[in-house]
Amino acid sequence: MATDSKSHPRCGTHGDRVSAAVCRHHLESQDQAVGFVENSADPDDLQAWCNACEQLFVAEGALTDVFRRFNDFRVVCDFC
Repeated sequence: MATDSKSHPRCGTHGDRVSAAVCRHHLESQDQAVGFVENSADPDDLQAWCNACEQLFVAEGALTDVFRRFNDFRVVCDFC
């Protein structure tokens, strides 16, 4: 997927969409279940990560540099 801007990526499948952020593990999972944890109760805050990221987030207690490197957020369209 090519990104025209951070807020509206152009998805090869879905066209112009609102951006969402997921951990790299979701994209690298090869259809294996890795879990899905939403970062916020705010429905407009489209961030999610896997169970391994959640465990590290809880251990770190915040969005630390260690967590960010492990998570390595990727911008995707909201449908993807």
